[in-house]
Amino acid sequence: MKVFRLSRKKYAKSLSGKGAALFGNRWNSKGVEMIYTADSRALAMAEVAVHISIARLPKDYMMLEIEIPKSVSICDLKKKPKKGWNENPPNSISQELGDDFIRDGICCVIKVPSAVVQGDFNYLINPYHVDIKKIKIISATSFPFDTRMFK
Repeated sequence: MKVFRLSRKKYAKSLSGKGAALFGNRWNSKGVEMIYTADSRALAMAEVAVHISIARLPKDYMMLEIEIPKSVSICDLKKKPKKGWNENPPNSISQELGDDFIRDGICCVIKVPSAVVQGDFNYLINPYHVDIKKIKIISATSFPFDTRMFK
């Protein structure tokens, strides 16, 4: 399975989850490492674009194509998130689900709904799971944003 991640160039060579841990995000609390990926390039872009403005638009984004082999365990959420999971800013409803996924360590990857594009999915990767070694970045290409998106 291929998934995608939009990353700044200086972070494009590794899959660590350290960036997500700095501030917390939709599916993780501050201090919890997690790697966010998307099921398409368009969703990866949308997930980043909602957090930036044209004034802060970095020129060094890279689109990572990541291979998750069939031998890597992928789980779905066991239960539908409670109402409010997709509010902005993110809250503890979705963060607790993601933190539990990392802590439990049952699966290496979990499929979760996107809060940005209804009907699309993100794939969260547990950087502590033994199968993380099987997941590889297969390409990293320059990804300039089309500035028309920010007008």
